[in-house]
Amino acid sequence: MPIKPWYSHALQLLTCCTLMLALAHPVAPSSRGAMDPAPATPTVQSPPPAAPTLEPPAPAPAPATTPAPAQVPVTPATPAPGPAAPQHVWNVEYILWAPDCKQHGMIGINGTFPGPTITANAGDFITVVVNNKLHTEGVVIHWHGIKQIDTPWADGTAWISQCPINPGDTFTYKFKADKAGTFFYHGHFGMQRAAGLYGSLIVLDGDDPLKKEPMYAGELSMLLSDWYHEPVYAQAVGLERKDDHFQWIGEPQTLLLNGKGQFGCTLGDVGNFHKGITKCDRNDGEGVEAACDQGCGDGEMELEAEKKVCEDEKAANCSVIRRGECGPFCRETQCGPVVFDVKPGKTYRLRIASTTSLSALNVQVQGHKLTVVEADGNLVEPFDVDSIDIYSGESYSVLLSTTAAKQGSSSPASYWISVGVIGRTPRTPPALAVLRYTGSGPELPAGEPPATPTWDNVTRSKEFAKRLKAREGHGYQPPPPETKGAHRTIVMLNTQELFDGRIKWAINNVSLSLPDTPYLGAYAYGIPGQVYFNTTPAPGAFDSKYDVEKPPQEQDPAAVLPATVSDQVHSLKHGEVVDFVLQNADMRKDNVIESHPWHLHGHDFWVLGYGEGRCDPVRDLKNETLINTVNPPLRNTAVLFPHGWTALRFVADNPGVWAFHCHIEPHLHMGMGVVFAEGMEGKERLQELRDNVPREAIMCGKTALAAMAARPLAPPTSASPSPPSP
Repeated sequence: MPIKPWYSHALQLLTCCTLMLALAHPVAPSSRGAMDPAPATPTVQSPPPAAPTLEPPAPAPAPATTPAPAQVPVTPATPAPGPAAPQHVWNVEYILWAPDCKQHGMIGINGTFPGPTITANAGDFITVVVNNKLHTEGVVIHWHGIKQIDTPWADGTAWISQCPINPGDTFTYKFKADKAGTFFYHGHFGMQRAAGLYGSLIVLDGDDPLKKEPMYAGELSMLLSDWYHEPVYAQAVGLERKDDHFQWIGEPQTLLLNGKGQFGCTLGDVGNFHKGITKCDRNDGEGVEAACDQGCGDGEMELEAEKKVCEDEKAANCSVIRRGECGPFCRETQCGPVVFDVKPGKTYRLRIASTTSLSALNVQVQGHKLTVVEADGNLVEPFDVDSIDIYSGESYSVLLSTTAAKQGSSSPASYWISVGVIGRTPRTPPALAVLRYTGSGPELPAGEPPATPTWDNVTRSKEFAKRLKAREGHGYQPPPPETKGAHRTIVMLNTQELFDGRIKWAINNVSLSLPDTPYLGAYAYGIPGQVYFNTTPAPGAFDSKYDVEKPPQEQDPAAVLPATVSDQVHSLKHGEVVDFVLQNADMRKDNVIESHPWHLHGHDFWVLGYGEGRCDPVRDLKNETLINTVNPPLRNTAVLFPHGWTALRFVADNPGVWAFHCHIEPHLHMGMGVVFAEGMEGKERLQELRDNVPREAIMCGKTALAAMAARPLAPPTSASPSPPSP
């Protein structure tokens, strides 16, 4: 989301502090003299009643948290059941860390990166006390994939479900882990996810059919991300500059696997999609061993990767980024390669989640097939693949079976795990990890790492997505049919446009800009109006004459909706069945188009299907060759591929205010999202919000001013003179 000016956040902080004083002290009789000015009272239209007082749970002692070791332990397949997940106490703070052997300032939790892994059982109530130790900015935590049933205030989306947690303040999240699955959490204020604020969230279930069959003996977790050396604050400023000075963030320097990567410490021929890992000397006559003896990333031996950009990006032997310094791997614990230890002849569940800021990725394990069994916390019909494509915001579980040891054989003791970029011209060498069989030595795996598939083979990626079918039974419900009077279709054209000279992403030519008052708070007080945000409905379609194969500036002006920056919402009635069609289109350059992974908060949706070109909802959504209404997969994130469309369906059965947005961080920052206000009709619903939403979640912006108007701050009383000294 676009970052508000620093003074906006400072005013919010001042308002909230003043409000807390007002609520903590009763109104006292005035003691001012005739010439003293009257205390100022903010002018607010239709001030609501004072909000109820809800005290957060008392914090428990913080659990000990240590950085994850390079060697990854195996989680038992069936954990001991517990009545509830323990309470977690987190200090969100700035840290110095070297995730890719090069030290950077970033955001960590309890002094480490990535943040602590939360493991809970389905049905547990998870409590996380967040202390904001960031001195200069607010913070929120979004629990990606958790529906937040009855707790919409805990979704962790700044200016939508809650106020940012101010520096020095504490906020307690408490929510139910509604189902088992592979999830994660991350910052959702500005671009804090790209600054390192994320971690894993694994919800287990003793009734998981994958364990009963039985299908696996243990679990491994893989949290993927990309990493930039330019601070996110500089990235954000570049994205917000006017057209002539606009600065795109470019490609990441490193890919991270469980927070570890090796910038300058592995050599991969990027143009050949990592067909080798040739070692590279330091060119100073001392060689690789001398460099490694002095350590990696210690400040003395750091070498900037030599960047050589090809004149022709399609040249077969174009080495875009060369890595030197230390041969195959760094020895630093913060950036050393992840090693997964496994036993021969066993099957493991490998949980994979992607928090990338930009990159779509492909994951392969040398010499091993993968069986896909879960997508975004929902079981799918198992199918085998050589590799798996994963976009930002997605998560999967795959089963990996190790080779049984044969007596007298000398089979490879370890194997490469390779993670490479797809969907964009690669500028970032693949990340590497090691799958190590028990009893093997410290040697690197034999042979070359698997080659990443051709980056622009969208057909292959689309075919993978189409293979995902829901595993029937185990609580799965197929999508409801179109019901007359209770069904709605929203078509969302994804475009780039100029807004006051600035490049922004837009949906139906509306670029999202969040208000300074959380939507949920405005609805809770029942007075959204013009005081809070624009209540004019957001457009639910685009003109039939719009040509999706042309950039916006080449369109017939009559086919283009007015370019608007707005905080409009889509209001949904409780129980309404909603189809939304994501329609891709050219950017501001002819035939330049991107993939967009779209994530919905508060819900799973059914992925009904994909199509080419422009979607005709009346025709295409009834085409059984394109649309699956029998066993479509349930997901919370779905990809909109280039030159096509994606059709989704969900039921508006979870009252709250929910974001739906592209999960690519700079795209969201540039306005690529919409907001659903769901089930907000009726006085009883609004009273329920007022009764259940914690005060600190919504007491900022105009909601805070409204509460102050209902209960104004008392002026200070004059102090009595001190008695004279004896």
